[in-house]
Parts: sequence; structure tokens; C-alpha cells
Amino acid sequence: MTEETFICVDVETAGPNPGQYSMLSIGACPVFDTGTTFYIELKPDRDEFQPEALAISGLNMEELKKNGEDPAEALRKFSAWIKKVVPEGSRAVFVALNAPFDWMFVNDYFHRYLGENPFGHSALDIKAYFMGQTGVDWSETSMKHLSSHFLEERRLTHNALRDAQDQAEIFQMILKQNPRFSQQE
Repeated sequence: MTEETFICVDVETAGPNPGQYSMLSIGACPVFDTGTTFYIELKPDRDEFQPEALAISGLNMEELKKNGEDPAEALRKFSAWIKKVVPEGSRAVFVALNAPFDWMFVNDYFHRYLGENPFGHSALDIKAYFMGQTGVDWSETSMKHLSSHFLEERRLTHNALRDAQDQAEIFQMILKQNPRFSQQE
């Protein structure tokens, strides 16, 4: 059986989908080593943006056009970091809170700019995992509910790295509630 390395990923974007809007930043850390991190801000590859998306992240399109990393180079760096932190014989598993959103951007960018995604073809959603493990309603899987339960009401900062670290911390605590994982400690 292949070992798995859970990597928590968060992105900030210029809008709700990668077909129209740019991914602006990526933050990541291994779930069980939140001090080992990756963070990068990208040059927008499209001009369209939603003002509310930029207001949430605090990122600036013009600033990123000047100082952001070229998307292809950013994805090369992210791929190299993933290979560095995932031990040989282990599989990188993409983990995120609301993974469908973050996954669609990361997967799209990896395929567009590198031709492959080092995470493969799947992602693990913290919200769905929590719902399945605890039996709560979907409405009780929001960051608001999870942070009040696991992070003493600490909220997302919308800095991709800090959010990835906070989400990794939440996922660690959720996993510890699972008898399979709690016995491995």
C-alpha cells in the first residue's frame, strides 16, 4: 500500500473560476508539518477580476502584474516543493477546506502550464470528510463552524499560506477523532 502525504493547499483568486479569472496566490504545507511551507504570488494570466474577490484577499492586480511570479515558473516551483516534501514511495494528497474551489484552480494551472498535476486526479475535501465522520449537516461544515469548534473562533485571514496552515490544523484535529488515525500516534 502506498503511503500518503497530506498537503493542505489554499489559493486566492481574482474570481470564482479558472476559465475567466486568475489564480493570484498559492499557500501550502504538509498537514502534519505546518512549519514547512510554500507561498507564491502569481502574475495574473487574465485581466478580468471581481472587486469583491480582491477585497477579500487584499491582493492587487497591478502590483501582481509587476511583481508576481510568471504562472509557469510558479507552478514549476510548487511542483518542485511538493516533490521535496513528499518522501519517496509516498503519494501527495491535495487537502483543502472547500477543496472543489481550490482544486479547480490548481489542477487547471498545473495542466495548462506544466502538462501534469503532481497531485494526480483527486482531492480530499475537509468539509466533506468532517461531515462524513461526524454526521453533521452540510451547513455545519463551514469555516465559521469548524473554526469555532477547532480554532477557538480564529477566522480565515485570506492569506493563502496562513489559511492553509489553519486548515491543516483543523484537519489534524478532525483526523485525531478518527480511531484509525488516533491509534497511529
